[in-house]
Amino acid sequence: MLEEDELKPYIGGILKQLLARYSIDSLMVFNFEGGKKNNQTARIFSGYNMSAMGYPRNYEGCPLLTLEMIHHFLRSSESWLSLSQDNYLLIHSEYGGWPVLAFALAALLVYLRRCKDERKALEMIHKYAPPGLVELYSPLDPAPSHLRYLKYVSRRHKSPELWPPADRTLNLNCAIIRTVPNFDGEGGCRPIFRIYGPDPLAPHDSSAKVLFSTPKTDDFVQLYTQEDSEIIKINIRCPVRGDVVMECVSVDEDFKHEVMVFRVMFSTAFVEDNLLLLDRDQIDILWDTKHRFPVDFRVEVIFSEIDATTSIYTSEPSGESESNHITDAASEQNGLNNVHDGFDVISMQETEISNGTPEHNIPDSRSVQT
Repeated sequence: MLEEDELKPYIGGILKQLLARYSIDSLMVFNFEGGKKNNQTARIFSGYNMSAMGYPRNYEGCPLLTLEMIHHFLRSSESWLSLSQDNYLLIHSEYGGWPVLAFALAALLVYLRRCKDERKALEMIHKYAPPGLVELYSPLDPAPSHLRYLKYVSRRHKSPELWPPADRTLNLNCAIIRTVPNFDGEGGCRPIFRIYGPDPLAPHDSSAKVLFSTPKTDDFVQLYTQEDSEIIKINIRCPVRGDVVMECVSVDEDFKHEVMVFRVMFSTAFVEDNLLLLDRDQIDILWDTKHRFPVDFRVEVIFSEIDATTSIYTSEPSGESESNHITDAASEQNGLNNVHDGFDVISMQETEISNGTPEHNIPDSRSVQT
């Protein structure tokens, strides 16, 4: 982490070494940035007549890019490298951006068929960084979601003309947890779910919002124990589209303190048979909590198609929320349409100064209690 007065000579020194060996016209620059409107790193590059394409460091707290941004990064990289053998990519991440930078490079290896195995591609990139760097910047292990999206990239090889597939709008009906994790120290938990993603009612707005949040009341939150419960079913009934983040947290009996149980990022374009099955190795969890999940732990996320019999409407909120609800007519639990504090989608334009949304704290835009 460099202070502003240290960053310019540091990056400038690297650029001078590179430009002593390579032509400025041979370098394409990407920057995984923190979201400041007047990005200092982009200004430094522009001082050398180099424009940087900016990408966010996270999507709703996940160190990942949306499918649209992944496609933009991969196509831009492939196009540039294919123009000349003397062309290079210069990729920089600002503080906290290493996890998403590592994912992007692994995706490029898979996309260019330099590595057929998604896990090996990710491990190959991680070897170039000091051990523990991902843990330093991400309170949750992002590898499961990273691997899910790398598999999305791999599917391009089967049908390049159909990749990426168009977003689908689906009803996320419910989540079923089989075997209760231990998050209260006594073999139980009080789960609540939150869903983040673009608003299906605004197809031209790709920024993510809170689509659903379990109300913190006794009517909706209860204690489940391994002794008394084999499954937990959470009714959600929330329309979703595109890149979606699903969080499950456990609260204490006063609903004041939360601890992260798991987080998952997925794309509705790749949901098959209206079902998403996840075992404990396919969810993002806190680094030291795998022992809290039984070996046979599993999450089943059940969807349904949006059809003429399903209505999506907005209604006046209740309780403390000041936002609109997004739900279907049969919903028992109303979602919240708050603008979430994650990183909004940035413009896909190459500019001298990359613009974003307000900067958020690292390592995560939401606090996680361990």
